[in-house]
Amino acid sequence: MKKNIALITGITGQDGSILAKFLLKKNYEVHGIKRRSSSFNTQRIDDIYNDLHEPNPQLFLHYGDLTDFSSIINVIKKVKPIEIYNLAAQSHVQVSFETPEYTANADAIGTLRILEAIRILNLTKSIKFYQASTSEMYGSTPPPQNENSPMKPASPYGAAKLYAHWITKNYRTSYNMFASTGILFNHEGPSRGETFVSRKITMGIANILKKKQKYLYLGNLDAFRDWGDARDYAKAMWKILQYKKPDDFVIATGKSYSVRKFVEISFSLVGIKISWKGKGLKEIGYDKKTNRTYIKIDAKYFRPQEVDHLRGSFKKANRILGWKPEIKFKDMIKDMLDKDLGD
Repeated sequence: MKKNIALITGITGQDGSILAKFLLKKNYEVHGIKRRSSSFNTQRIDDIYNDLHEPNPQLFLHYGDLTDFSSIINVIKKVKPIEIYNLAAQSHVQVSFETPEYTANADAIGTLRILEAIRILNLTKSIKFYQASTSEMYGSTPPPQNENSPMKPASPYGAAKLYAHWITKNYRTSYNMFASTGILFNHEGPSRGETFVSRKITMGIANILKKKQKYLYLGNLDAFRDWGDARDYAKAMWKILQYKKPDDFVIATGKSYSVRKFVEISFSLVGIKISWKGKGLKEIGYDKKTNRTYIKIDAKYFRPQEVDHLRGSFKKANRILGWKPEIKFKDMIKDMLDKDLGD
């Protein structure tokens, strides 16, 4: 029986680390690509990583970079995976406006490099490829967004991901490659990066309660997002590659909440009811009981082009894959807060 061997790019990120743990429980041999840096940056997978000198290791790390074709082709040749999950990316929307060229190189051309490596190594019949697409590709398209909705990206990140999405579909058709995409809407959890607004909110609350900071500074409070739990979405990635043929699937909850609502629920979980006053950059969030201000607005957190409302339809994933979100919005926030309050 052929061993299940998976290769995950971006294994040290939120999604990569969760997926690695999920696959290990399914008895996969898991290989991950990480960029070489002066620090190990493996804290998200330290609990599952065993020294290779120990018997029967199941998790292996390899140095590589999506901007370096030779490293990609060498890792694939060495590992011989049957599944590749491409989760590596410069995934911060605001940062993509500041580093558009790097974002395109890593997120767009990086995906092409993996697909080309599979083709050049003549592995199109033996590897299943998963591309992490994103709801940011929809941009200003009104909700609900599904697999057939028009895509109008409003950031360099969204544009780069749209190229990666379409080049994956192109290689699927051109080379009969098992290349699937998961169009994932926002998904969060305790291991979410600290610069993303969801984690910024829960960490900010924890730091305020610990008296480490005075205010939580935010940008657009009225952007609506479809927020799910990253643990649910990792399962969806795996299910997408287990389906009998390659395809594209929206993974979402079908519900959307504003950043403002995310803030209100988060504070309510620590016993603080947030009220609002003022407009625009002068708006503040405060506790009516104590009249203490907790939230202020900072213009630097507004994007050059805003995406107002993302809400996905997961009907296709439910019908074909039997997938549906299981972890509730409020429970997800509570898990994030518990992590940040405990640190």
